[in-house]
Amino acid sequence: MKIAMVGCGAVGGYYGALLSRAGHETHFLLRSDYEAVLRNGMRVLTAAGDWEARPRIAREPGEIGHADLVVIALKTTANREFRRLLPPLVGAHSAVLTLQNGLGNEEALAALFPSSQILGGLCFVCLNREAPGVVRHIAHGRILLGEFGRVAGERTHTLARMFERSGVPCDVTDSLDGAHWEKLVWNIPFNGLGVASAAGWDSVTGRNPGPARAQQAPLTTDQLLADPRWHGLVREVMMEVITTARALGHPIPESRADHEIARTLEMGAYRASTLIDYAYGRSMELDSLFLEPARRAAGVGIRTPRLQAIGRVIGELAESGTGA
Repeated sequence: MKIAMVGCGAVGGYYGALLSRAGHETHFLLRSDYEAVLRNGMRVLTAAGDWEARPRIAREPGEIGHADLVVIALKTTANREFRRLLPPLVGAHSAVLTLQNGLGNEEALAALFPSSQILGGLCFVCLNREAPGVVRHIAHGRILLGEFGRVAGERTHTLARMFERSGVPCDVTDSLDGAHWEKLVWNIPFNGLGVASAAGWDSVTGRNPGPARAQQAPLTTDQLLADPRWHGLVREVMMEVITTARALGHPIPESRADHEIARTLEMGAYRASTLIDYAYGRSMELDSLFLEPARRAAGVGIRTPRLQAIGRVIGELAESGTGA
């Protein structure tokens, strides 16, 4: 299978390296990491041992041409680049798979290509990009695949088998939208509260309204759960997400919050992706992870004061030049 990887940071680099190592014709579309991957390949560091893959690399999508599978692992802040990057890669029979965070990504792709070509994947994995062309795999790795706006067909099951044979645990869902909300139960509190913690407790709870000010280093997952106040906020945010999902027709049980907290305790001092973006002054995925879920909650009459507070604080930090 000819595969084009668009966005080769932690997520795209890791899964693309596995696909390349399994023998697929895997092309990485690279910018700043081009020279590093040209010299050293894509290096993956793991507790079980380090390894590297040698994918084909390109600076421009036209160098790759149409692919059987186009995998998008860009930050959602780069979705404005879809129109420039993707048409040279997507033919009439290409499958287009987004592995991005949050909501609205499949809709953005369906504005450019037939919805029948669009798939979404949710990555349950702990990864960090340590240097150009270097990814550290910390834990987990499963992908959940689904199709945009319809139940999964044979193509999706075929892709799942391909990922499995490449060393990626992969399942298929008939409700991609419901799966997105299940992942948001983790993503919103640990990405959002982790960054918002830098603005102070009162800014998050709303007891001291006013512009957010970066005051301290953002809290990692273990720090959030070790502090009773932040642990309580984590659970409150999770329940807002679960309540919204249920109102939208996705029957996520309240016990999902306990499951996600227990799973997170196993990760140790993990920095979610938005914390890393904040630390390096990069654009944060404000819209897809926080604002769009809040809009959808409001659309079905669900109040989400914690989620809205997170969005407000992160937005203010970005406007002040932190993470912008």
